[in-house]
Amino acid sequence: MHYIGTRNETISATASQAILKGICNDGGLFVPNEIPKMDKSLQELMEMDYKALAYEVLKLYLTDFTEEELKYCIENAYDEKFDTTKIVPLVKKADALFLELFHGKTLAFKDMALSILPYFMKIAAKKNGIDKEIVILTATSGDTGKAALEGFADVEGTKIIVFFPEDGVSPVQKLQMTTQEGKNTCVVGIRGNFDDAQSAVKSIFTDEQLSQKLEERGYLFSSANSINIGRLVPQIVYYFYAYMQAVKQGEITIGQKLNFTVPTGNFGDILAGYYAKCMGLPVHHFVCASNDNKVLYDFFETGVYDKNRTFHVTVSPSMDILISSNLERFLCQLAGQQKTKAWMEALQSKGSYETQELKNSEISGEYATEKETFEAIKKVYDQSGYVMDTHTAVAYASYEKYKNKTKDTTPMVIAATASPYKFAKDVMTALDKSNAKEDTFALMKKLEAVSKVPIPESIREIETKKVIHHHICEKENIKDFVTNYLLG
Repeated sequence: MHYIGTRNETISATASQAILKGICNDGGLFVPNEIPKMDKSLQELMEMDYKALAYEVLKLYLTDFTEEELKYCIENAYDEKFDTTKIVPLVKKADALFLELFHGKTLAFKDMALSILPYFMKIAAKKNGIDKEIVILTATSGDTGKAALEGFADVEGTKIIVFFPEDGVSPVQKLQMTTQEGKNTCVVGIRGNFDDAQSAVKSIFTDEQLSQKLEERGYLFSSANSINIGRLVPQIVYYFYAYMQAVKQGEITIGQKLNFTVPTGNFGDILAGYYAKCMGLPVHHFVCASNDNKVLYDFFETGVYDKNRTFHVTVSPSMDILISSNLERFLCQLAGQQKTKAWMEALQSKGSYETQELKNSEISGEYATEKETFEAIKKVYDQSGYVMDTHTAVAYASYEKYKNKTKDTTPMVIAATASPYKFAKDVMTALDKSNAKEDTFALMKKLEAVSKVPIPESIREIETKKVIHHHICEKENIKDFVTNYLLG
């Protein structure tokens, strides 16, 4: 297996090289030269726990890692950092199956990949004879930042700089990042949105002059965003795991198909599911769920991707994105490098492109307004006592729309991507409007009472934790900040 560019198939790298680089020199993303087929039967996979299953998936993609190296990464990633030995439980509530991806330390699905990425990086650096300090440069819409900080804090040979929209994350998300300890960590609020931060970070990666300057000073850039293939590949595992659990719980019989609804911003999570399907996982359909920033919904409806629109700050901030980076990988899979390059150039120059390639009926778009998101939270709670976060609620509302439109009766798994505690105020307001006047942290205690789930230890005392990171910068100055921070 080797990795090629989404815009130029002659760009080639091993898995470890692709993980270290993060992004191609031309701004494209690394993709496997072919998506491998799962080499174990569903029956064999049924017998495996999460770690064993992770090995079976990862060995097919990270072919320059030895068995010993991969098992070292897996053992260290999926340990007591997760509050359940299942790592990702599948629970049936109301009329759907919820894949709970938030049992890691930072309470979001990003933990699934960012718990293992630092170990990939360490081994990849050693494998490629890299003796430079690796600078992890990351833009976040709320969850990636904390998960990356947690993963890389005090990891020898690394520094991590995280940029987040100062006014575009929840109070809990913000405190999770700004209170982060670790001598190698730096957190910066920007006056702008996630797309501004992501575009600036991508431009830094492709700035050869800056890269050369930093190399001379002993630094090498890499990314913890889902533009890094080392972020994407571990996410494939939990789609297989969801399927095996659904069989064990009697929701489906082995070989029967499942559907998945995935709340989507940067398109990485749903793309991992699509890769699992391409590997042979029996999946009938994916629903790509958007909030009011419904650029992906419009794309799947019309074939036109147009980021020239109003940006909405919503109650599901991790999906407040207008440039979905991983969609480029999906387009490359459908249409090849030449067309993908032309579309990405059009996106850069005029902010839109049009494609006729979406004859692929395996993914469709749906979206939920803020009102529909709140209604979904209340409805599922009233029916089952289960409390969803705002992102999972977007997915549930989208699933209901899909089901009503299509009458598809295939069992549906909803990717539950974050703990409701990260968005306590909005969740509690959805359950009772009078909560809108109350403080986020007071509402956590109320949420504990209604959900009967204890406040997670990692955020129990977050309100009183000392804020360590106070940096704020204008969106135009991100590159200058990085240069000054590293070069002085």
